Amino acid sequence: MKMKWIPEYNTGIDVIDDQHKRILDYINEIEGVNMHTDRARVKQILENIIDYTQSHFTFEESLQEEAGYKYRVPHKRVHDIFIKKIESYRDRFELGQSIESELHEVLSKWLINHIQHDDADYVGAVKENMMGIIKEKETKKGKNWFARFFS
Repeated sequence: MKMKWIPEYNTGIDVIDDQHKRILDYINEIEGVNMHTDRARVKQILENIIDYTQSHFTFEESLQEEAGYKYRVPHKRVHDIFIKKIESYRDRFELGQSIESELHEVLSKWLINHIQHDDADYVGAVKENMMGIIKEKETKKGKNWFARFFS
């Protein structure tokens, strides 16, 4: 069954939500593919999921680091474990095993659980940091305007 994006999955950080939606699209692609007749397509989807998810994780981790998020090390560990798990599915697929329904179920559950629990936990720190950066830029702009006006 195809997954649908619902408002409860939103973190409130648009760039992260867009990346999560893309991962959801990849998960949905798995369901529509016949594993026996279109193995090349399955392999491509698996590679896309691994590559895209890794770059998404790197992006998330950089936001957490900038924000000084205190649980970034355990969060990264969760990411690393997930990548190893997906790579193991790819290995099993390459050995000719049928993984599609199990993979679809694992990815679906993992994505929602990760968004609503692990990711929800860091959102506050990251948003606060982003607001601080925006305010800092506005203050600098204000000072520049002020300096130009009175110089």
